[in-house]
Amino acid sequence: MSVAKERKSLVKSITEKGKTMEAEMSFFDHLDVLRKHLVRSVLAIAVFTGLAFYYYDFIFDTIVMGPRKGDFWTYRMMCKLVEAFPKYIDKEFCITSIPGKIINTQMAGQFTLQLNSSVICGIVLGIPYLLFELWKFIKPALHENERKSASGFVFFASVLFLLGVLFGYYIVSPLSVNFLSNYTVSKEIENTITIDSYLSSVATLTLGTGIIFELPVIIYVLSKLGIMTPKFMRTNRRYAVVLILVVAAIVTPTADIMTMLIVSAPLFLLFELSIFISANIERKRNKAIYGTAKA
Repeated sequence: MSVAKERKSLVKSITEKGKTMEAEMSFFDHLDVLRKHLVRSVLAIAVFTGLAFYYYDFIFDTIVMGPRKGDFWTYRMMCKLVEAFPKYIDKEFCITSIPGKIINTQMAGQFTLQLNSSVICGIVLGIPYLLFELWKFIKPALHENERKSASGFVFFASVLFLLGVLFGYYIVSPLSVNFLSNYTVSKEIENTITIDSYLSSVATLTLGTGIIFELPVIIYVLSKLGIMTPKFMRTNRRYAVVLILVVAAIVTPTADIMTMLIVSAPLFLLFELSIFISANIERKRNKAIYGTAKA
């Protein structure tokens, strides 16, 4: 009997070890698949970076330095608004030039500028493909109904990101550049801005806004996991409103209420859209569980 028990114990031990080894191999296989997806994403970003580096004259003069020019699209639209509504909009809202001087203080500063700005352009253009590769990695692990409900993930996430980038570049960045370039604590201090500081500010505001515009997608995922609920978002709406207004006030001249509202309006819409998405998910979940669509 003891010999039989020992054999059974040995067989069980070998079986468990085999399952453990199989699980470990499966885990490393997943890591290898993820690595391949990430490598392809990095290659795509590298290609876009190379194209940006090659066409850098246009990238620098038109895109990077755009918010510093008085004839930038945003400033021209602001002046047209002043012309159309002179009684309601102050003349200072019309911007025709940006004060201050852009300088380079490092030996390799201009080469670094070209490289860094090309990489930023490559990342912005490569994000949709990165999302596509991540979706291809996650998709096999989802059930059929989950795949159907998340089938538009890449499209909506890419559209929201690009809309955020455009909003950040054409609205948030120029308003911030104008405000910070004109802001002084003393007339004796002249604003002389390094090119690194300028590029960092524009890139942070542009990419940051693109990430903020992903809020509906993030809320969708959190709601699917049961972490976020529409009730919680509605209850804390007043705090969200205050936070949005604070963010808008930071990047716009605080005395200009209209500019602040222009910046904050899309953020309000994104928050309300996120509540709608969360409520829709909870409604479907309640209907499936309790037979009621209340949310």
